[in-house]
Amino acid sequence: MARKRVTPVTAFDPALLRNAVSDAVRKLDLRRQFENPVMFSVEIGGILTTLAFLYEIFTSTGDSVLFTGMVSAWLWLTVIFSNFAESLAEGRGKARAASLRRSRTAMTAKKLESPQFSSPFKSVASTDLKNGDLVLVRTGDLVPSDGEVIAGAALINEAAITGESAPVVRESGGDRSAVTGGTTVIANEIIIRITAEPGKTFLDCMIQMIEGAKRRKTPNEQALEILLFALTGVFLLVVATIWPVSAYSAAASGSGSPVHLVVLVALFVCLAPTTIAALLPAIGIAGMDRLFQRNIVAMSGRAIEAAGDVNILLLDKTGTITLGNRQAAAFLPVDGVAEADLAIAAYCASYDDETPEGRSVVTLACASGCPMSCPPEKAVFIPFSAQTRMSGMDIEGVSYRKGATDAITREVAAAGKPIPPDLTPKVTRIAQTGGTPLVVSRDHTILGVVHLKDILKSGVRERFFDLRRMGIRTVMITGDNRLTAAAIAAEAGVDDFLAEAKPDDKLRLIKTYQDEGYMVAMTGDGTNDAPALAQADVAVAMNNGTQPAREAANIIDLDSDPTKLIDIVEIGKQILMTRGALTTFSIANDVAKYFAIIPAAFLAIYPQLAVLNLMGLATPETAILSAVIFNALIIPLLIPLALRGVQFRPMPAARLFTYNLVIFGLGGIVAPFLGIKAIDLLISAVMPL
Repeated sequence: MARKRVTPVTAFDPALLRNAVSDAVRKLDLRRQFENPVMFSVEIGGILTTLAFLYEIFTSTGDSVLFTGMVSAWLWLTVIFSNFAESLAEGRGKARAASLRRSRTAMTAKKLESPQFSSPFKSVASTDLKNGDLVLVRTGDLVPSDGEVIAGAALINEAAITGESAPVVRESGGDRSAVTGGTTVIANEIIIRITAEPGKTFLDCMIQMIEGAKRRKTPNEQALEILLFALTGVFLLVVATIWPVSAYSAAASGSGSPVHLVVLVALFVCLAPTTIAALLPAIGIAGMDRLFQRNIVAMSGRAIEAAGDVNILLLDKTGTITLGNRQAAAFLPVDGVAEADLAIAAYCASYDDETPEGRSVVTLACASGCPMSCPPEKAVFIPFSAQTRMSGMDIEGVSYRKGATDAITREVAAAGKPIPPDLTPKVTRIAQTGGTPLVVSRDHTILGVVHLKDILKSGVRERFFDLRRMGIRTVMITGDNRLTAAAIAAEAGVDDFLAEAKPDDKLRLIKTYQDEGYMVAMTGDGTNDAPALAQADVAVAMNNGTQPAREAANIIDLDSDPTKLIDIVEIGKQILMTRGALTTFSIANDVAKYFAIIPAAFLAIYPQLAVLNLMGLATPETAILSAVIFNALIIPLLIPLALRGVQFRPMPAARLFTYNLVIFGLGGIVAPFLGIKAIDLLISAVMPL
């Protein structure tokens, strides 16, 4: 029973926009707004100017009712636009979570009394299952909850989680034993030990993590909020001192009047870093959503942000860089033997071998074009055992064997047959390239060698090159000997490797790098990777790995593709760059507002300030209102950039800093000059102020 991939949610879906607008209005509650000090201050300003507007209406004492009302309206819109940006980012995550909830089906589980397939079971609701319960799952059944296979092997469709239709094998006793609730068994049957409590399954965690509203703020975001709070306090103090100064100056000069409350509020709002304060929550939420679009679930915003600073990446070889099982790559016959004869003998010796390696030998033999047929009914199959270290088949008195070099040569020598002189060089050459040689014989005569090799996952070499361009050093970790490790490392294109590694070796290596000041990322999928994953700054677990590995990680790749780490790093860097770029823009565009607001606010008292009116704005009222309108409109105009993120370009930090300073710093200065002037011309043309 295949399931469809979660429907993509576009940023500006009409339903999403409607919900974001209504949510933006609900967030005007001051108790909720208090979490954002800058926008809280703007809303207080909106309240004060609204009261001033009502006072002028009912007392008929003000000659600037329209001006006060317009300023008040645009201050409220500034807060609403800020809330809209956050609500839009949250809405995308909530829409995805809703899709996942709808994909969950209330299901019945077959709860066993003992871990045997013949054990009686009783049907219970999946929501009643507890950690440690044993469950039987048969062909066509949904896996009722997260667990670990303790008996049997089955083909499972994980499309409900990964979105990919290709089924995967889950079996007991290895690093492919973890299963996820909501996936479907499409062949065979397994017994699962439940590893999650109700409401705490992996799917539940996914739903919680992609609901951006509940994410925890990262240290970088908290530091930036402290900076914004400090700047807001400084500007508030400055504006608070302007009124007594202006009152004194007006009295001393005998001309003009103290700066009006509405003007003071407008001055404060335009000087405060409202742009970045409005977009800051949306940037982080959108980053987590962009990860989810790539089938990656981040268990915390902190992990994504740390990914942006990673400079060391440790990768487990098996299942991460390679496919996990060695595959037959070539038939190498000894002198005097045809490759077709070797392929047929290897086929017969592997026909009943159900291991991934044995299946790959059969596949390679069939692909070689040799005529193959099912063995006769009287064929006797010889299963692989740890004692003999070989497997094979006897057909009508003819024996076919495949196994370790020493095991086959020992059997051949015992039968009095010679060992081909070119066998050892072939076996040695395979071992030196990181492969595993399997010797094949027929009637105690050696025919040649099957070359088993680790198959690299598609695209890893190119991705490692991209990581190197980003300044990230890649280190492969494996339990293989140094010779094999060196060969795989060279083929994969990693910068370094650690061979014959045990779990404590991985942990020690990570601590060493961290002590040297590096930010370390680790990817893995096995139980033996769990301690290292727990220690790493960024821990990426493959979804097809074991439960301990997934529990130790703070990021999970649902597609189990190690090359996805580059996406994680890029998105982490995107978040940091987007915050930095929009902070630069926000502070820079205050410069233009100085030339609009300050001359207008003090012109009546200090006529000399007219020289600062570089934009040639029509009147003090249109200048102030134009600055307030631009300050509000720039927020929705930048929402697409906040949601999409600044495009990451692999380049040195100094060059990247210069690039952002020129684009967003200079742009932040130029854009308000053009925008405020255009708005001033429009206001002057359509309404008298």
